[in-house]
Amino acid sequence: MNIDKFKRQHLDILGCIAALRQASQAGVSENAEEIARLIIAMSGVIKLHLAVEDQVLYPALRNSNNAVLARMGTKFQDDMGAIASAYMGFAARWNQADNVAREPEGFRKDANSVLKTVYARMHKEDTVFYPAIEAL
Repeated sequence: MNIDKFKRQHLDILGCIAALRQASQAGVSENAEEIARLIIAMSGVIKLHLAVEDQVLYPALRNSNNAVLARMGTKFQDDMGAIASAYMGFAARWNQADNVAREPEGFRKDANSVLKTVYARMHKEDTVFYPAIEAL
């Protein structure tokens, strides 16, 4: 299975996270418009990534002849539910510049927590999950 598109999507998401970090460090309230725009853009990439995983990757692993990868895929998919839910809540709270500007510290705290979890998950996929699939 070719997982290059999943890796490229991770790079796109990491680029959005880096841009959010930069905008936040330059001033959350002052960059509220840019922060909200970046969250909207990142949400599009994340939603697409999750949909492709759910509709293509995980079913392919379940239907493979490799029981270890099938179980690994199920576990990764199950674990992603809470992470995706946390991210979608984050995005819904902070995709409007007024909300970001009104609560810069709330945004910063929420972003640090949620985006750290998203980053850790992508790192695990890149270092454990995808290499296991590629080893087939």
